[in-house]
This record gives sequence, structure tokens and C-alpha cells, in this order.
Amino acid sequence: MSGPQFRRVTVSPGVSLPYVDQGADGGVAVLLIHGLGDSFRSYERVLAHLPGDVRVLAPSLRGHGDADRPQQDYSPGAHVRDMNALLQHAGVADAVVGGHSSGSQVAQLFALTYPQHTRALILIGAPGPHPDAAAAAGRDAEIAALTDPIDEAWLRAFAESTVAAPVPPMFLDTIVAESRKVPARVYQAAWPGIRDFDVSSDLHRITQPTLIVWGDHDGVPVATRTDQDELAHAIPNARLLIYRGAGHSPHWEQPERFAADLVTFVADLSF
Repeated sequence: MSGPQFRRVTVSPGVSLPYVDQGADGGVAVLLIHGLGDSFRSYERVLAHLPGDVRVLAPSLRGHGDADRPQQDYSPGAHVRDMNALLQHAGVADAVVGGHSSGSQVAQLFALTYPQHTRALILIGAPGPHPDAAAAAGRDAEIAALTDPIDEAWLRAFAESTVAAPVPPMFLDTIVAESRKVPARVYQAAWPGIRDFDVSSDLHRITQPTLIVWGDHDGVPVATRTDQDELAHAIPNARLLIYRGAGHSPHWEQPERFAADLVTFVADLSF
């Protein structure tokens, strides 16, 4: 296998997820998890720059993209169980688990729940280790007010707020189109688990190599430089990589660099 293959996995009764499977079997596999409202296409620009000897699995989480939309359970724990089922389906014993924004919370919880299946972690634009009720308060009201169909202007403004440098207009259109597939009830069901996520007392148990990627123009109030420093301090084998001039989505803004950093990180695991 080399080019992207589009697959689907049943992760629980009545719930299946699409995912991209790209690269050669064998060696180190990388699982890339998107954030709230996105889909596997969040990593589309990165996939284009990865060599064929790196195997990448990039799913759309339940409720997102073209995944099934069950009536309940959009907690980080549900996503973790889904990701474990996906790895089993793909025949992967352990993987480098990466996540963007709220997807980084899923990655952390995956490492804590399934350490035997976690080779390393990559956290992109990660929220800090402690919930910040004051910073999240404004978003509470916005998400509670969402109704179907969700206003495209709101979704576009949300996507644009996560970048500090221009991204190709067609890519941004794709991100917005994918976000429109997510019903209001999914945003509303998922948000409390993201807002209240707290594994701070357990982060010392994540002993796998961890790469924290952060754009120094990240404007998300719960993903500040201080938050990144706290994560890097709490996770024993972590290092922080700063992307100058990038916002909350550095893999959108600097995909070639992110792909190169991912390849280097994966290669270092072999030594």
C-alpha cells in the first residue's frame, strides 16, 4: 500500500467511521485525530507531503464528516474506544497518536487508557492541562445557541479564527463544508467533555515520547504558551516545538514543515 486508501470501520453497534489509510504496512504507524467540527480532511494538506514509508491512519470521529451520528456519547472516552477499534481493524499493535485541539485531548486519554497501544504522542494546538471555566464561558453560549442548519458564516469565522497565516481558499472551503455536516446536537453533546477535560493528575503516567506543536499566534484562550509549557512540564518525555507565525492550526498553515517534523519524530523513535 502507498497512496491513500479510503476505508470504513464499525467501532460499535450501529456506529462506523471512515478513515484514510496511507503509506506502507510495517514500521511505525501514525494515527491522526482531528478536533471538534473537523474530519479526516483536517490532515489533507499534511498527507500530501508524507513519504510512502510512513503509514498514516486519519479518521473522521463519530458525528463528524461522513461518520455515523449516534444519538449519544460524544465524550472523549467514546472517541478513545473508537480509535482503539480502528487500530485493531487496521492491524496496528501500537501507533504514534496525534491530535489537534480537542483531538489532542483524545490522544492524551488514549495514551492513558491504552499505553500498550501508544508508541508516542503528538499534540497540536493542545488545550492546557487544567479546565478554564472563564475562558470557555463565551463558547458555552455560542454552542448552546446552535441550531440546524448551522450558519455557514459562523462556521467560516470559527475556522478562520484558528489560522494566523492564509491557507488556500479551496482548503478552507473544504473545512467549512465538512463542518456543516456536523449537526448542532453533536457540537452540543461533545462540548462539555472538551470544556471539562482534566487528566492533569495523570499526565506523569504518559512516559512515551511526546511532541507538542504550537503556533506562536495561537489565539485560543485555553491553548496559550503557558498552557503548552505546563503540558511539557507535566509529561515527562515531552518537548515543545514552536511554529513562528502560525495560529491554532499549524498543520494547516505549514503542512510541509509539519510533515517533515512528523517524519523526523517517527524516525527518532527507531533509535
